Amino acid sequence: MKHLLKLNDFTREEILSVLNLADQLKFERKNGVANECLKGKKLGMIFQKSSTRTRVSFEVGMYELGGYALFLSNRDLQIGRGEPVEDTARVLSRYLDGIMIRTFEQKEVEDLAKYGTIPVINGLTDYCHPCQVLADLMTIRERKGSFKGLKLCFIGDGNNMANSLMVGAVKTGMNFSIACPEGYEPDKELMNLCKENIGFTLCRSAEEAARNADVVYTDVWASMGQEEEREKRMKIFKSYQVNEKVMKAANKGAMVLHCLPAHRGEEITADVFEAHADEIFDEAENRLHAQKAVMCKLMRD
Repeated sequence: MKHLLKLNDFTREEILSVLNLADQLKFERKNGVANECLKGKKLGMIFQKSSTRTRVSFEVGMYELGGYALFLSNRDLQIGRGEPVEDTARVLSRYLDGIMIRTFEQKEVEDLAKYGTIPVINGLTDYCHPCQVLADLMTIRERKGSFKGLKLCFIGDGNNMANSLMVGAVKTGMNFSIACPEGYEPDKELMNLCKENIGFTLCRSAEEAARNADVVYTDVWASMGQEEEREKRMKIFKSYQVNEKVMKAANKGAMVLHCLPAHRGEEITADVFEAHADEIFDEAENRLHAQKAVMCKLMRD
């Protein structure tokens, strides 16, 4: 493990190793046990997309591991004024011990890793969101005990979350179904990967996708950078809401997860959200523990 660029780069064993360490770090934190495995290390956090959970969890995580996190926005870096990514990567490699970047293009993340000499962590791109899915997997295993025999269902836009969740399902052996409108499917190569390795279903009906699901997942209908499409998307996705009717199709005791922020009354009803709030906010908390585990794996001497 040199970088976390996309989840598909990790083996099943590497993912489970991260999850096991995340469980250990969570246990230590709750019991007041200090773990400063990154004492003196410095993480540069590049944000070209705004964030609540990503920034706070990485910053707090580095502090708790004995390191230091440096927040860098477009206004703070020459990369925002046209400096090539390859030059930024080589310069930051002279100052830092790791880079976390939250941006638009996957190529930018890949280029940072290609030209730099320090670990690079993908905090989110339009293509994938590996840090979130590691937290999701951690939460599913906490609640369900294992991944064996589970069905994970995603309802909504076939976006970066859908792409990463499919890979997470493949790597852990869960079955996967997705309900999305025509023209809003996830990445074709990743769908083919699912079809070849696990039970995979692409549906146009939210209830059909949720049938016998153990985990129901949703995300906003208009992500960052899609604000101009909001009104159009509200009409297209109106039948892809996670509501009581959808949950009745899922297995009894099915979990609901949401990467947040949630728009109650749009992709999920307020009643369903509140009924599963403990699961959703455990999931949000687990961003901290999963990312601490990733940083330890990548940045520790």
